[in-house]
Amino acid sequence: MIRSLVNTQKYTLINLPKIRDSRGNLTFVEANRHIPFEIKRVFYLYDVPGNAKRGAHAHKESEQFIIAISGSFEISVDDGLKEERYQINRSDCGLYIGSMLWHELSNFSSGAVCMVLASNFYDESDYYRNYKDFLKAIKGRK
Repeated sequence: MIRSLVNTQKYTLINLPKIRDSRGNLTFVEANRHIPFEIKRVFYLYDVPGNAKRGAHAHKESEQFIIAISGSFEISVDDGLKEERYQINRSDCGLYIGSMLWHELSNFSSGAVCMVLASNFYDESDYYRNYKDFLKAIKGRK
């Protein structure tokens, strides 16, 4: 369970339950149980060219959980001090990204499908789309 994640880590890989069956595997995600928020929005990326980049923004308040439903891609996460990269390539493991983290998705494999579970409805005012503005905001919070 992930309840201890809230307010302690801003991003982390989370393994999800996997029920194995000869007819195919089943994985599920439960809000406030496997991920530390209520799910208000679900969206997915697909048919992304391999050289394209998605994301390249930070959220002021929203949290996200990102899963590779099919294929693979990379996510870089930047808290203003350091950047870490993750290869996302399993449908039973995803990356939790809290608020105020710059993130970018890249290196999509052919046929990759990326599903994102979000804690808030879409609101353009929740975004930092300029990295310099994001860094100013980080410094302003300290």
